[in-house]
Amino acid sequence: MDGGNSKTDVALVREDGTVLAAARGPAFLPQSAGAEAAVDVIGRTVRRALADETAAPPYADHVAAYVAGADLPVEEERLRTELLARGYGASVVVGNDTFALLRAGSSTGWGVAVVCGAGINAVGVSPTGRVARFPALGRLSGDWGGGHHLGEEALWHAARAEDGRGPATALTDVVRACFGAATVEEAVVGLHFGDLPADRLHALVPPLLAAAADGDAVAGSLVERQAEEIALLGVVAMRRLGLLAAPCDVVLGGGVLTARHPLLTSLVERRYAVRAPLARLVVAGVPPIVGAALLGLDRLGAPPEAYARVRAHFLREEDGAQPSAASGSGSFSITGDR
Repeated sequence: MDGGNSKTDVALVREDGTVLAAARGPAFLPQSAGAEAAVDVIGRTVRRALADETAAPPYADHVAAYVAGADLPVEEERLRTELLARGYGASVVVGNDTFALLRAGSSTGWGVAVVCGAGINAVGVSPTGRVARFPALGRLSGDWGGGHHLGEEALWHAARAEDGRGPATALTDVVRACFGAATVEEAVVGLHFGDLPADRLHALVPPLLAAAADGDAVAGSLVERQAEEIALLGVVAMRRLGLLAAPCDVVLGGGVLTARHPLLTSLVERRYAVRAPLARLVVAGVPPIVGAALLGLDRLGAPPEAYARVRAHFLREEDGAQPSAASGSGSFSITGDR
């Protein structure tokens, strides 16, 4: 399952790495809809994967759930309790989606993962298994960035530029074009009354990056700030775990990063080169669901060839234009023989 703000992907994986079935369902939103409703989505998506709406649990020996919206240990435990109560598998592990990103992209199985998709978060795992993580509750916990936040910032600056409170910026035209509005104020009012969908703020990110690359000072300042936050999260995680003095994988994921925009990418690389020169930056090349599957196989003690088989399956899916699973969302796999 790639469970996040827009979708829930589920895969049933055998211990030898064979992907038996997979399906996509609606959004996984435990923080707004509650744990019970979120787990209902998982169940419906599993039954869709099995092509059997009457299929009853257990579905597997082990459930590996690595999901967005499980930002605190208490949230992970709440979801784990709900999954166990449903009997989906005999054993259940629930973790934040950053752990799956790290497992999917790191060559060593440890290191740091930074995700910048709809939101922003990071995790670090040392070779001994020690963990460094962040609450990732948005501005409440000191976070800055991610697609939604960048969209809000672009709108804020555009509004101020249009009415004279701020400097002129190409973002005024970006906002008008994105929302099909004659003025930024018209877009703001439409968002306020719900006539325009708030999730369209994410669509401001690509033109924001383009405006920054074209030299717009306001857009450039936002991209600089985003690069700074991406570097800060990774470097702080490495520092907490004592990983700055030796080579360490830093896996970058989420739609804002996996888009590999040249300006943002170069700014991020430059900051890591100065503050963590031994870090090896890796942009995730497989969907986050791969990380969940690999963690599930770890739990089952699967043979080495199983890992290659899982990766190969999802790489084929990507080549076949399967939508990318990187957008600040989590991963879920069900592993076992059933």
